[in-house]
Amino acid sequence: MQKMGENAATKNHHHHHHHNHHQVFDISIDVLPQTGSKCFDDDGRLKRTGTVWTASAHIITAVIGSGVLSLAWAIAQLGWIAGPAVMLLFSFVIYYTSSLLADCYRSGDPVTGKRNYTYTDAVRSNLGGLKVKVCGLIQYLNLFGVAIGYTIAASISMMAIQRSNCFHESGGKNPCHMSSNPYMIMFGITEIVFSQIPDFDQIWWLSIVAAVMSFTYSSIGLGLGIAKVVATGTFKGSLTGISIGTVTQTQKIWRSFQALGDIAFAYSYSIILIEIQDTIKSPPSETKTMKKATLISITVTTAFYMLCGCMGYAAFGDLAPGNLLTGFGFYNPFWLLDIANAAIVVHLVGAYQVYCQPLFAFIEKWAAARWPESDFITKEIKIPIPGCHPYNLNLFQLVWRTAFVILTTVISMLLPFFNDVVGILGAFGFWPLTVYFPIEMYIAQKKIPKWSTRWICLQMLSIACLIISIAAAAGSIAGVVLDLKAYKPFKTSY
Repeated sequence: MQKMGENAATKNHHHHHHHNHHQVFDISIDVLPQTGSKCFDDDGRLKRTGTVWTASAHIITAVIGSGVLSLAWAIAQLGWIAGPAVMLLFSFVIYYTSSLLADCYRSGDPVTGKRNYTYTDAVRSNLGGLKVKVCGLIQYLNLFGVAIGYTIAASISMMAIQRSNCFHESGGKNPCHMSSNPYMIMFGITEIVFSQIPDFDQIWWLSIVAAVMSFTYSSIGLGLGIAKVVATGTFKGSLTGISIGTVTQTQKIWRSFQALGDIAFAYSYSIILIEIQDTIKSPPSETKTMKKATLISITVTTAFYMLCGCMGYAAFGDLAPGNLLTGFGFYNPFWLLDIANAAIVVHLVGAYQVYCQPLFAFIEKWAAARWPESDFITKEIKIPIPGCHPYNLNLFQLVWRTAFVILTTVISMLLPFFNDVVGILGAFGFWPLTVYFPIEMYIAQKKIPKWSTRWICLQMLSIACLIISIAAAAGSIAGVVLDLKAYKPFKTSY
C-alpha cells in the first residue's frame, strides 16, 4: 500500500466544504430545488469540478511512488516470462475490482443515490455491521505499516546519499560502512515536528511536490537503467529469473512469492479511489468518468512500471538490488543519484503525514468520545505566536502522535528490510482492500443472487487473489526471517 495516500489533494477535497459560505447561499439552498443550484451539488456540498484528467492525475500520482524501487528486484525473482505476465495480471485484476468499487460510490440509484465519501462509508452503506469494523482495522493497520515502510525507505535513501559521496571522495577505496539508525531517528524527529502542524496534509502544494518528486526519482531510476543497458550492450537476466546456484531451491520459491507482494504493493490504491471519485463533477455519472480515469491511469502506470522493472532487470540481471536507487548498482553520475535519493526523502516526509493523518484523527476522535471530561484529551492550550494566529496545543495530540512516530521508528530500526516490509504490506492490503470488499459490496449493491454464474466467477476471483496474498505474505515473512539471521540490530549495516 505504499502509496495509498501520497496525494494529499485527493484526501481532502471535502474538508473545504464545511466553512460557512456567504449567508445568501445558505438561504438559497432551502428555497431553490436541490438540483438546479449553480454553486452546490445534490448533497449540498460545493460543486465538484473534477474531470477524467484530474482524476487520472490524482490516481497516477498516488500510485507511482516508492513501489517502483523494488520492481526490478521482483522481476529478477520471476524472470522475463513470469515477471511481466504477473504485472499484467495484477493490472487487470486491479482495473476490474476498481471498476466494481467505482460502482459503489453511490448507494441505490447509480445517478442520484446517496454518495459515499470514503472507502469506509461505502463499506458501511453496502455491507454494514462487523465488516465496517474489520475494514477499518485493516486500513489502520495498513497505514501503520506504511509509516514503517516509509521510515525504512527514507533512511536508506539518506544513507545512500552519504555513502555515494563518501565513495566518491575516496575514489571507491573506502567501503564506507554506516548504520541506518541515525537516519531513522532524524526522519522520526522530522515527522514528530510535522505531525504537530494542524491540517498539514491539506496544504494544496503538498501533493504537487509529492507528484514532482515521485516522477523525478522514478525517471532517474528508469534513465540509469536504460543507460546501463546501452553501455553494456546486452540485456541481462534469464527467462526463469534468478538461477538456482545464486539462491537455493526453497529460497527461490519464497522470493518468487515475495515478489508478488512487492508488485501488489506497487499497484494498490483502492483505498483512496472513492475519495478521488468524490472530486468528480456530473453529469455524466461519476462512475462512468471514474472508470475511464481508472483505465487511463492503470495503463500509464503499467507501462511505466514495465519500463522501470524490466530496464532495471535488464541492467543488473540476477543482481538486481532490492531498492533500485540505493542498492549500489549505479555509482555514477553520483550527483544524479543524490538528486533521486533526496527526492525520495522529500516525497516520503510528506507522504508519511498524508498516510498518518487519518489514523491520528481516528484515534483522537475515539479518545475524545471515550473520555469527554478529561482535560488531558480535550483541552486546547492557546500558545501565542508573535505575528500569527495562536497555536492550539492539545496535550493528548502531542503525546500520542509523538509516541506513534517513536513506535514506527523503533520497529523500522529493528527490521530495516525494504523489500520484505513492502512485500508484507502489499500482501496484507491486496486481498481485503483491493479484492474482497469491492467484490462483496458489488454483490450486495447489484443484488447478485447466490450461486448464479456471475456470483461464482466473482467468488473464484476473490479466492484466487486470497491465495496470492497468502503466498506473498508467507514469502515476505520468510524473507524477514532469513534477513534477521544475517542481521544484528543496531550494528552498522553491510
